[in-house]
Amino acid sequence: MAKERTTDFGFQRVPLEDKARRVRGVFDSVADRYDLMNDLMSAGAHRLWKRFTLSLANLRPGQRALDVAGGSGDLAAGLARQVGERGLVVLTDINAAMLARGRDRLLDAGFAGNLACVQADAERLPFADGSFDCVTIGFGLRNVTDKAAALASMRRTLKPGGQLLVLEFSQPQLPGLKPLYDAYSFRVLPVLGRLVAGDEASYRYLAESIRMHPDQERLLAMMREAGLEGCRYHNLSGGIVAVHRGYRY
Repeated sequence: MAKERTTDFGFQRVPLEDKARRVRGVFDSVADRYDLMNDLMSAGAHRLWKRFTLSLANLRPGQRALDVAGGSGDLAAGLARQVGERGLVVLTDINAAMLARGRDRLLDAGFAGNLACVQADAERLPFADGSFDCVTIGFGLRNVTDKAAALASMRRTLKPGGQLLVLEFSQPQLPGLKPLYDAYSFRVLPVLGRLVAGDEASYRYLAESIRMHPDQERLLAMMREAGLEGCRYHNLSGGIVAVHRGYRY
């Protein structure tokens, strides 16, 4: 009999085809409190991490950008400000509940003519080759089943000279930071999830998924393997978060 293919879902091993369903269940559960929990979990630092990522995008008016697994739309909003009325930003998410929340937030903020929302899988983006000047993915790559396929798909949609920006939790680099971060992640975060979002299990998974995600150097290698060039990364908050960037030439 063929050996069953498995992948990680937090610290569990699950059938390969089952991860997407389980991740969808997590985000269906937390969608309504997602933004509040982000502020609580990071003490607001996620806004600074996203601001730094947007500063690297450095888009010009009239250009086109894609925000993959864009959740509630924070990066998409910043990209839309950069490209202006003549540009276009496409917000995608595989999760319908998260995409609907992002769409509603962006519409409430006044973004309309230069913004589109598309439900899409990061591994199989439904856009033509060379469609975008910049592609971003913020805190979404670690939830993707086949990360290599997602990186290749995002690279494919870039125009020559276009840039991919990956904002994601990573591995602490400052001496003494890791045990403190682990204690917070596995003792405080699930309790916050239970008290605020009514879902301890989902936030335990999110903490576990960070530990299973490739570290800075491994993700850098994966981006190069996907055909991206000029790859490098920037550690933020002592390496708790990193922004990886690469180009399609």
